[in-house]
Amino acid sequence: MPILIALVVLVGLLCILDLILTVGVIKRLREHSEQLARLGRGPLAALTEGDEVPAFETTTTEGDRLSRDELADGTVVAFFTPDCAACQEKKPMFLEYARTAPGGPSEVVAVVVGQPEETAAYAAELAPVAQVVTEDMGGPMSLAFAVLGFPAVLQVARDTHGILVVATDHPDLDRTGTATATAVSA
Repeated sequence: MPILIALVVLVGLLCILDLILTVGVIKRLREHSEQLARLGRGPLAALTEGDEVPAFETTTTEGDRLSRDELADGTVVAFFTPDCAACQEKKPMFLEYARTAPGGPSEVVAVVVGQPEETAAYAAELAPVAQVVTEDMGGPMSLAFAVLGFPAVLQVARDTHGILVVATDHPDLDRTGTATATAVSA
């Protein structure tokens, strides 16, 4: 009889362990599903809606100075790299948006990340419709916007205190000329 009781207790403990592991696996699958869904629709940047954009300073391909303080409300900032298939897919939509952006090129910034010989042609294609910045991986704008992968498209706005924050981490570029952002308050 004691052997039977021990076996029943052992089976019960194994069932409880199995239940705990199953709950853990389900939780991880949900996290991974959310991450995969985000890959398809949003940027790969650590900054999300409402996060403050840290100070940065850089130069455009035209030689103009660009810093956090010079970005206007509603500016769309996109990060591309030439060797990225997803960037190639998103670029036509971004170009169409930039061509019809309400504020024109002054409210559209394209950051092309990579080696100068790789970024030149890509930057030239974006230059007519946006302010273009080329930089190496880990450049000032990539660091300021905490870019983790490509493409990343964000829209910025000033909060009630005048601080530049991410208005939305997934602006709608499908609608010609009207990236939508939510109001930001802090």
